[in-house]
Formats: sequence, C-alpha cells, structure tokens
Amino acid sequence: MAEKCSICNNKIKTTFLGKIVGTKIGKKYVCNECQKKYKDKVKEMV
Repeated sequence: MAEKCSICNNKIKTTFLGKIVGTKIGKKYVCNECQKKYKDKVKEMV
C-alpha cells in the first residue's frame, strides 16, 4: 500500500497501524505537508 500524494507525488507515510498520515479526497490521496501548505485550496487542486 504505497500511496502517493496527488499534488507533489511524494510517498505518503503510514503509521504502525497502517493508517495514512494525510487524507483521502475521493479516490486521491493528499500528504500532510501539502495540506499544511495549501490549506483550503486542496479540494480544488485534486
């Protein structure tokens, strides 16, 4: 399960329980760094 961020294409980290450190919008993933960087514009960019 190696998801990549749909904005920056970096690999999204996971916790030891297998949960992603970021979010899933629809069927696309966004990393935590892009969420902090773009804030409200994330939905428009995905």
